[in-house]
Amino acid sequence: MSSPAASQRLAVLVSGGGSNLRALLDAIEQRPGFGGEVVVVGSDRVEAGGLGHARAAGIPTVTRTLGADEDRATWEQGLADALAAHEPDVIVLAGFMRILSKAFLERWPDRVVNTHPSLLPAFRGANAVREALAHGVKVTGCTVHLVDEQVDHGPILAQVAVAVYTGETEDALHERIKAVEHRLLPACVEALCQGRVRLDGRVATISPPPEAAPSL
Repeated sequence: MSSPAASQRLAVLVSGGGSNLRALLDAIEQRPGFGGEVVVVGSDRVEAGGLGHARAAGIPTVTRTLGADEDRATWEQGLADALAAHEPDVIVLAGFMRILSKAFLERWPDRVVNTHPSLLPAFRGANAVREALAHGVKVTGCTVHLVDEQVDHGPILAQVAVAVYTGETEDALHERIKAVEHRLLPACVEALCQGRVRLDGRVATISPPPEAAPSL
């Protein structure tokens, strides 16, 4: 993954409230050398709160709902085409609750990044926090990774551990994990934008950030 010559164009996909999108927008605003800008926000839900963050920031939005009479491949191609119209270099999945196919990923190879609320490869899938509590683990966390064809499986960029407290509820633990995600996802996207990510098979290495930038 070579060093980018210019500011990278980011497309962000959300399905819910968009707190990770908000954290990313704040990081870009606060760090002059971030190296990227959000040019479009997409969603599979018209009611996704994250779309409001985009509109408040003057960022174009696209929404593609998967209707009962539409096959998944057609839906996904429509979403990819709508994003491609904005010429993004990197796709950021910030709470996007749809699995993306090989056809989608091949349009942005090694440039689709996701955040997940567990220490992968543990607890893949949509119920990671609930499953961590059910298994009685003492430590969980969050992972930011590049996306491949398998669910929550691609090369890991960074992880941060989060302790699990006795008697903690799923919502309370998830909120504490989100607080870590809000730092980790922007830092990893920044590294991608600055060309600091190197891949060797499944192993991703991030070189040190420029002076004064936050480390991973």
